[in-house]
Amino acid sequence: MNKVDSELLTRVGPGTPTGNLMREYWIPAALSSELKTDGAPVRLVLLGEKLVAFRDSSGRVAVMDHRCPHRCASLFFGRNEQDGIRCVYHGWKFDADGNCIDQANLPPHEQFKDKVKAKAYKTCERNGLVWTYMGARKEAPPLPLLEAALLPETDARIVMAQRSCNWLQAIDGEIDTSHFSFLHMGAVKPEDVQPDHIGRFNVLVRTPEFHVVDTDWGTMYGARRPVGDEIYWRVAHYAFPFWTMVPNGEFSEHIVARAWVPMDDTHTMFVHISWTRNKTGMSHRKDGTPIPDLQMAFDYLPNTTDWFGRWRLVANASNEYMLDREAQRGQSYTGIPGIHLQDQAITESMGSIVDHAWENLAPSDLMIARTRRRIAQAVRKFARDGKPPPAASDPRTYLRARSGDFLAPKDVDWRAAYEAELKRSQNPTGLLQAAE
Repeated sequence: MNKVDSELLTRVGPGTPTGNLMREYWIPAALSSELKTDGAPVRLVLLGEKLVAFRDSSGRVAVMDHRCPHRCASLFFGRNEQDGIRCVYHGWKFDADGNCIDQANLPPHEQFKDKVKAKAYKTCERNGLVWTYMGARKEAPPLPLLEAALLPETDARIVMAQRSCNWLQAIDGEIDTSHFSFLHMGAVKPEDVQPDHIGRFNVLVRTPEFHVVDTDWGTMYGARRPVGDEIYWRVAHYAFPFWTMVPNGEFSEHIVARAWVPMDDTHTMFVHISWTRNKTGMSHRKDGTPIPDLQMAFDYLPNTTDWFGRWRLVANASNEYMLDREAQRGQSYTGIPGIHLQDQAITESMGSIVDHAWENLAPSDLMIARTRRRIAQAVRKFARDGKPPPAASDPRTYLRARSGDFLAPKDVDWRAAYEAELKRSQNPTGLLQAAE
């Protein structure tokens, strides 16, 4: 990737082309449980903007610039009371829409509440997540019809974790399936795996061939592994603006969506949503013992009120991600415990923003190259004519996206096999029928 495209895609702050495009989509900002009625404001950083979020006395959620429009004191120190947040500097108060409803330090005849407004963004809650729309449209677009995001909160697993790197390299790691057979399964021998588990083909054939297509929602790959008279396919997606759907699970029961929300250019918030009844990928050896590298556990430091104080992992760069060199010589390929932490260590090790000039992309990186190009084209088109990709306005665009692995006959085109698997799939949200 050349320097111009690298700069274009990695910068997301206000006024940047990629940041402008991302603002056309609803963004998952926080867990609903993080905001208590009349509770303390929570600091958020989204797309390079410092914000505060709070839930008012009526249960409405607000997301707004942390600066009071009076003298720019931070509303993080404000009083969340009686359906609004009151700046403690001079007592000015704002409701969830940013309207000024009191100028406490001014006599009534000198007040000008109707001429002052805090910068507040539209918000919505759905199934345990708080979403915000940071774009310029008067009418916000519909919330995206991502299958996982439509699961009832009781049927969904929602996990967040902060990553100290640019959003693009986090996306790159997600859509690179060939690393799975090494970073996560490099220490697993074919004779160790369960003979009846479809995931064993990741060990039996560690050299997949990639097929990639552009889609209305983004890009899609099929990783092809021949096994006897069939093909083992791992199919996954990138979806605008920062969503991925990973393939580590049986396709018919695998409902997952993962957002890589840019906090700023060098911090990313990972938001994982999945069905609690997903039939997940291989996690145990044939003798029943767990494969340590394939466990997905999250151990957190206590959340703090810092701008970057939410959802930080105990294992991090300061302790080398709990790297165990002795384990690396035996049961673990990396010596780093767990699939998410291995990915975190590798993507953060590239630097806060990777220097793409050092890369030498290979055929196994086809999905990465194609996705970068797809995003760059969309960003430039939006900058030119103000038209974002279809998913920004039409939530149904996401309806045909499902990830996972499956076996198909050799003579069946992979996209035809994908469509056939969709028809056979579990459908708890009803989205697949809606897409027919």
